Amino acid sequence: MTNQLLRFSAALFFVLTVLASTLKAQQAHNPTIYADVPDLSMIRVGNTYYMSSTTMHMSPGVPIMKSTDLVNWKLVSYAYDKLDDVDELNLNNGKSTYGRGSWASSLRYHNGMYYVSTFAGTTNKTYIYSTRNIEKGPWKAVSFKPALHDHSLFFDDDGKAYMVYGAGRIMLAELNDDLTGVKAGSAPQEIITNASTAAGPNVGLPAEGSQLFKIKGKYYLFNISWPKGGMRTVLIHRADKLTGPYEGRVALQDKGVAQGGLISTPKNDWYAYLFRDFGAVGRIPYLVPVTWQDGWPVLGQDGKVPMEISLPANKSIIPGIVASDEFKRKKGEYPLPLVWQWNHNPDDKLWSVTPQGYLRLTTGRIDTSIMLARNTLTQRTFGPVSGATTALNISGLRNGDCAGLLLLQKQFGWVGVKADATGKFIVMVNGETGVAIEIQRLTLSQKTVYLKAECDFRNRTDKAAFAYSLDGKTWTPIGNALHMAYTIPHFMGYRFGLFNYATKEPGGYADFDFFHISDTISDR
Repeated sequence: MTNQLLRFSAALFFVLTVLASTLKAQQAHNPTIYADVPDLSMIRVGNTYYMSSTTMHMSPGVPIMKSTDLVNWKLVSYAYDKLDDVDELNLNNGKSTYGRGSWASSLRYHNGMYYVSTFAGTTNKTYIYSTRNIEKGPWKAVSFKPALHDHSLFFDDDGKAYMVYGAGRIMLAELNDDLTGVKAGSAPQEIITNASTAAGPNVGLPAEGSQLFKIKGKYYLFNISWPKGGMRTVLIHRADKLTGPYEGRVALQDKGVAQGGLISTPKNDWYAYLFRDFGAVGRIPYLVPVTWQDGWPVLGQDGKVPMEISLPANKSIIPGIVASDEFKRKKGEYPLPLVWQWNHNPDDKLWSVTPQGYLRLTTGRIDTSIMLARNTLTQRTFGPVSGATTALNISGLRNGDCAGLLLLQKQFGWVGVKADATGKFIVMVNGETGVAIEIQRLTLSQKTVYLKAECDFRNRTDKAAFAYSLDGKTWTPIGNALHMAYTIPHFMGYRFGLFNYATKEPGGYADFDFFHISDTISDR
């Protein structure tokens, strides 16, 4: 009897273990997107969720993503093609706007219209975009000065439009009916003197990242603070009136997961959408379950961010957020899918997708560095590991041209081809010190070379490796490891980039036959 009981217990334990593993596999896990999708703003319209995010100096900008389950997202639109026409955004006259451009957006739905707003220190403007069709557009744009920092666009029940904004000192401004600026004859008013004090006396980063919600007649303001010696912290202030008074409290302080707001499901389940700084891959989204107690949203499970949540399981972000591209287009198709963004505004005269199935990047001027080169085409890297390969045809390169596959951040690295008067060479360049250092150079005697870049973000390893191939099958490592780092000057996770720039004479071109992205990397 004892042996039978032991066998039964062992069998039961095995069944329960398998069942638990199966149930866990059917649940969503954090991060919901293991890629740079920061400053989330989210709405639900019926059964569909939409989310906007920050992409700063990238063009087009303010990406709009769609989901039916809060976990799996697909890019469906951008609010703008180009934020503005200034040297900094155009990479002209030695100017750039890395880490600036458009910052935290605010996404809203009001009276059948979708609105997304943002602001830019580059131009000192606030921008508001609106459309009746968030997926297809067109978007109407208005802008005004000044740039209202980390604002939340808010429509109250009476139809009046406001922006809540600021850092530490939180301000409220009523907008014109046409949203073209702060309402004439009114002045912004302070609604919270120092929102940071809700986190305690060691203020550190002043409370910012405002997102305002009205739920059952009460106003809830989300902010992020970063107390000295602590971590990124979610603060919530609550009031019965829009103008206050507001009472505040710490809502979450775990793993540095912070900055975002509230979203409900059609079944009235509540979640907080937030993000986490996670090294070189960037700032990655998390979902945290929310319950309600005494009229306050309570975030997490016993104050902690769970790694599993009761939502549908995560699928690959390929092809919804990133995707491979063969550069073959049918007549009438848009030349570039939404997964692509240019580093700053492109010069549209100098790129094309050719009938032969190539992405062609043509140089139009001389540049001194890859950071100032126009028409670098990018996609996000992602974790825990990711890799990209491309085939580069160098027939059109001219003396002094540099073309290839880039990992873009301040501490950049790339593999590609340099052309000079003596020939063409496969090179690996390491820029992790801020200075481009050619680590290895090999003579190239054929027209096509295959290039690879691979990123390891596991446990914040944050290292990348490069390789080349002459036949697309056998790969040879080149150069050395790139030590990747998330830097404030760029304020963005690493990007894969395809580029071509001239150092001696303009007019050369590089043809990229494909771009293949993968969630696996080679073992080295």
